[in-house]
Amino acid sequence: MKFSENWLREWVDPGVDRETLCRRLDMIGLEVESVAELGAGLDHVVVAQIVSAERHPEADRLQVCQVDTGHGSVQIVCGAPNARAGLKAPLAQIGAALPNGMAIKAARLRGVESQGMLCSARELGLDQDATGLMELPDDAPVGTPLARYLALPDASIELGLTPNRADCLGLRGVAYDVAASFGRQVAMPAIEPVAAAHDSQRGVRLDAPAQCPRYCGRVVSGIDARARTPVWMAERLRRGGIRPISIAVDITAYVMLELGQPMHAFDQARLQGDIHVRAARAGEKITLLDGREVEVDEGFLVVADDGGAVALAGIMGGLDSRVTDDTVDVFLESAHFVPSAITGRARRLGMHTDASHRFERGVDPELPRLAIERATALLTAIAGGQPGPVVEAVSASHLPNRAPVALRRARIGRLLGVEVADADVERVLSTLGMSVAADGDGWLVTPPSWRFDIAIEEDLIEEVARIHGYDRIPTRAPAGELAPALPGEGRLADSRLRSTLAARGWLEALTFAFVDGTLLDRWLLSGPRVELANPLSAELAVMRPSLLPGLVQALAYNRARQQDRVRLFELGRSFHQKTDNFSGEIDQLALVMAGPADAEQWGAARRPADFHDLKGDLEALIALGGDGRRWQFEPAADVPWLHPGRSARVLRDGVVVGFAGALHPAVQKALDLGSDPVHVAEIELDALRQARVPAATGLSRFPQVRRDIAVLVSDAVAYSALQGAVREAVGELLEDLVVFDEYRGKGLPDGLKSIAMGLILRNPSRTLTDEDADQAVASAVQALNKAFQAELRG
Repeated sequence: MKFSENWLREWVDPGVDRETLCRRLDMIGLEVESVAELGAGLDHVVVAQIVSAERHPEADRLQVCQVDTGHGSVQIVCGAPNARAGLKAPLAQIGAALPNGMAIKAARLRGVESQGMLCSARELGLDQDATGLMELPDDAPVGTPLARYLALPDASIELGLTPNRADCLGLRGVAYDVAASFGRQVAMPAIEPVAAAHDSQRGVRLDAPAQCPRYCGRVVSGIDARARTPVWMAERLRRGGIRPISIAVDITAYVMLELGQPMHAFDQARLQGDIHVRAARAGEKITLLDGREVEVDEGFLVVADDGGAVALAGIMGGLDSRVTDDTVDVFLESAHFVPSAITGRARRLGMHTDASHRFERGVDPELPRLAIERATALLTAIAGGQPGPVVEAVSASHLPNRAPVALRRARIGRLLGVEVADADVERVLSTLGMSVAADGDGWLVTPPSWRFDIAIEEDLIEEVARIHGYDRIPTRAPAGELAPALPGEGRLADSRLRSTLAARGWLEALTFAFVDGTLLDRWLLSGPRVELANPLSAELAVMRPSLLPGLVQALAYNRARQQDRVRLFELGRSFHQKTDNFSGEIDQLALVMAGPADAEQWGAARRPADFHDLKGDLEALIALGGDGRRWQFEPAADVPWLHPGRSARVLRDGVVVGFAGALHPAVQKALDLGSDPVHVAEIELDALRQARVPAATGLSRFPQVRRDIAVLVSDAVAYSALQGAVREAVGELLEDLVVFDEYRGKGLPDGLKSIAMGLILRNPSRTLTDEDADQAVASAVQALNKAFQAELRG
């Protein structure tokens, strides 16, 4: 938001200099980004009129002008293309020192004397326009000091506003904050309703009331569209960062800067029938004021007549219905568009306008009628014309409701650490335009319609704090004792997992949560994906469904830089979408491993790491939970990105919680990882975090019994499956089960293996007999035979 300092002081006089004003604006949260001083160095610069302009005898691009200074005539050599007889422009007389550092002296240009310099706005430091002389109105009094005529000195102050302070995108909102900060009152210009002089009007229909709950329109007939914008208005627009264009357009821009309400003016003769505020139709096209033709869809809101769209609501008007110098009758528009109907629409078209900037953040829903009355008064006073009645369409049920917010005085002291007098609280809030009513231990405060950011008690306390002064709030250390949040014994801390992996030679990595969709294709990771609507780049367009693709990329990066032995792990989240609705996030642990099993040494032969090395490290993590019996590994031949013969599912209590194994050769080739095997694992963290709570028990005084058995079983049967069957068959008598031998080869049929297991049996209440042990062994052998056709080996 950029505005004229002098204009602000007309609304509220803080009684301080510019430096103090700007410092206070910073302190109340309206950050001053820049201050451009205007009018310094304009001594000896006056309003002058060119009486005659003739071509320089020695230069085609120069003119010799006779200029009336109000105190006589002087000769000026000028090269501006717009220098002409009758033009009024600023004249820097001899002795002037301009803001750009130029000192004006008498000079001879190509042999002709020049007694000063006719100036452009840029040379005077008033604007960036250097295309020609600064043209002044025909009624500018010749001889008047330019600074006095343009109400200088002044300053153009630019604020960097946070998105929640949309009310300060108009001078009115800034004035209320300044008034509250300095204990003053806002002197808002009187805006009275302008009586209708005729009955001409245009009907308005709200076809999308949820997006546009209020629309005001008014016909003003018989205006002079060629009327010149008054210098006071043009200068305020320039100092607000807006270049004057024409009287109708300038008035709508002026009201926007003054009140914060964007407006638009249509040529009444170019509209057909009623005005409709509706959703755009798919493929609907409109040519905008900047000359671009855009195609919109149902997500856009348009202002249309019976012939089609004439404006993009809240963004920009249409070219075909614009006001020109030949316009006689105008239709003024002032509406309330909800932020959600405008947000992002301009950006989708590669645009950003003053109107969209305001509507995206929120504009006062009560402002449209006030703004249209203000614009009507200005237009008829400057360009003439006769106004018709204001036509207002309202959907009251869709307008925001400003509910009272309870504010407790005790809560103020508790949050700020300082007591604020009741009178100061009431003064601050009421000066900000709020309705304040005493209520028991505090107040009921109703925010004004333009303060969208006031919704809860803390919002009000923030207003009190920033106006009361953050510098007046003492700095105090927090008091009280904080009880440490200790994790339960039934849950492992992630730090235990990290330290265990680090002790076993693994390094932690952090990778992006966004990945390239084509990378997932190379991993053969199909299925629904969580895609970003507005990604930073195509390579970061999908939320990762697994940590492994990014982690393997990190491994490849290290291998390409001569890191032979790489072991990386990451704790992070994966993102999954099984239906059209987002289904959630999963905390996971991922590991990738490549290179030798051990670091280079003399004590062990060099060998490549294999599946069992990876499984061993996983079992070390599982052991931290103290309940390894609840975990199983089983073959996973159907996981497309894992090697079918060197991979396993990881289960806890029979539920799959992860995978481990070597990458599939086809995937490894697609990822350009070379020929050395790469092993990976991914486990749900919640499963690893679960731990058995330690419980002390006495040593049994009854002896254990061991029985060893060897069974012949198919090579395809995993030991974990045999173990589960034995545990289930024997029950509580089985204290432990160990495998101590596996044999294949001579003496055994092809496709079979011999597994030798030791059953450790104990009854905590009595000594087991041989019959008890024999029965347990028989149950185990029977279960193995039934489930896997295993036979007891003699």
